[in-house]
Amino acid sequence: MNKIVRLPKRSDVKTADTWDLSSLSANDETWEIEFKKMEKMISGFAKFKGKLGDSVKQLVACLKFDEEFDRVAEKVAGYAFLKTTEDQADARYQRMIGRYQSVATKASEAASYIRPEVMALSEETIKKYLAAKEMQPFKLVLERILRYKPHTLNAREEQILAMQGEMAQVASKTFRQLLDADLKFGVVKNEKGEQIELSNSTFSRLLVSPERSVRKNAFHTYYKQFTAHENTLASTLSGSIQKDVYYARVRGYKSSLEAALYPDNVPTSVYDNLIAAVHKNLPAVHEYYDVRRRKMKLRDIHQYDTYVPILSNLEVKRTWKQAVKLVIESLAPLGEQYCSVLEAGLNGRWCDRYPNQGKQSGAFSSGSYEGIPYILMNYNPDVFNDVFTLTHEAGHSMHTWHSAKKQPYTYYSYVIFVAEVASTFNEMLLSHHLMQGAKTDEERAYLVNRELDDIRGTLIRQTMFAEFEKITHGMAEAGEPLTVEALKSTYRKLLEQYFGPEFALDDELSLECLRIPHFYRSFYVYKYATGISAAIALSQRVLKGGKKELADYITFLSGGCSKDPLDLLRDAGVDMEKPEPVDTALAHFSKLVKELDELL
Repeated sequence: MNKIVRLPKRSDVKTADTWDLSSLSANDETWEIEFKKMEKMISGFAKFKGKLGDSVKQLVACLKFDEEFDRVAEKVAGYAFLKTTEDQADARYQRMIGRYQSVATKASEAASYIRPEVMALSEETIKKYLAAKEMQPFKLVLERILRYKPHTLNAREEQILAMQGEMAQVASKTFRQLLDADLKFGVVKNEKGEQIELSNSTFSRLLVSPERSVRKNAFHTYYKQFTAHENTLASTLSGSIQKDVYYARVRGYKSSLEAALYPDNVPTSVYDNLIAAVHKNLPAVHEYYDVRRRKMKLRDIHQYDTYVPILSNLEVKRTWKQAVKLVIESLAPLGEQYCSVLEAGLNGRWCDRYPNQGKQSGAFSSGSYEGIPYILMNYNPDVFNDVFTLTHEAGHSMHTWHSAKKQPYTYYSYVIFVAEVASTFNEMLLSHHLMQGAKTDEERAYLVNRELDDIRGTLIRQTMFAEFEKITHGMAEAGEPLTVEALKSTYRKLLEQYFGPEFALDDELSLECLRIPHFYRSFYVYKYATGISAAIALSQRVLKGGKKELADYITFLSGGCSKDPLDLLRDAGVDMEKPEPVDTALAHFSKLVKELDELL
């Protein structure tokens, strides 16, 4: 009988393989002291209420107090959250995070008067406040609050909108319940002949099976459930889109797209330029599918043939120390300080390295202003992609490290639009380093194939999703009913355009638009596409450049939210309001397609 390999209990994990959370709190008892301090501070908000128009001194004092509270809350929240991820079955930390969330809600209510009071200030008062010397550290904060003035309603109307919060999430919650709980996909066989329960997670794994019959069967079996529930799923998606349109209209935005891009101060032209640039470069994508079809020796290529590596995985076992060494070597172009800080952190205790019973799956970076920029991993020495995951999360952590070193607390935290640039940049450098060191054509071809699929999945696929969102929201804004047939036919046209005339599109693939969770967080996925485009352009700029190009990139990492995201990227050497970054990324993709064809 085969021995069952079990994950270790959290208590049995070596201390050296875990993160050291003492930068947030020495232990649970110290956390309790900080938690009570945070709780007591809430009453401090009341002394400023109704007085923000009295003087600039009062507003600055209020903003300083709000910042002080946030700094305490950030550490309290960070410690509680990270402890819950270590072992999700540990009730102590589930209670801890619950207590934090309850107090944070009370604090949010206590501070809720700040924005409305600021927006109620007269133009004359605002002008005087902005010019005052004592306001300068918070000038950008004030300007960002005031940006929303044209889209903010009166107090009663804002209260009514706030009361709609739970109702507004019904479509999303119904979709998640249906997708994650109620849909039962049945059982299929894998390439070893084992019976596998088909689910959203196992579906992804089965699509990389080397056996085509396994991939095909999994695909058709999976989509049977979406066919059976297509009307319900179309209704939930339509409801979510109608919600977006409603909130955009009620707040006076020209469109739901403009409303979604407004917080980052990103013009809709950036979104449109992304789609236009990808359209222009689609022939290279179609060429890649043909190369994949020929090299896999297929008569025709289906969507379920596009995830499995053309070549088998490189069977190279890398210990944690070897993975760290490889990551640091690949990041040498970023300079000695970047590498030495990161190397000390990865070999030290920035990371919670390996799986254990109850540990949260996946990987993430969780940084704070005063604490270490922690990384959760579930590192497997046998999984090649885990090295890329490590450098990806390290990119986030070093972004936080640089911003926290250079910016005041108010401006250190960066937005999602730029967050994926730093992480994907690191992946590009690792891929470049590995390709340069490849010893055989087969090894290089594997790496080229991997990078092509990464760009295809992040840039091409996410842009297709982004275009679908724009079209369907436009239909709703024009009063067109979003029926199941309308959604499917819209998505089908995009599939034909993005996959090309020679691609074999199964009828069920038109239902893919009904199973994408990101569509319930509208106009978000385009950030993946712009992020990888900027990362490719910046990585090439640093690799081909000198001291200035590196300095520009480090300045970008150090920028936090001290400027709008487009300005931060522009200063680094990439203008996302122009098509060039996307064109550069897709020119790189086209070059790799030709190289793959020659190598195999």
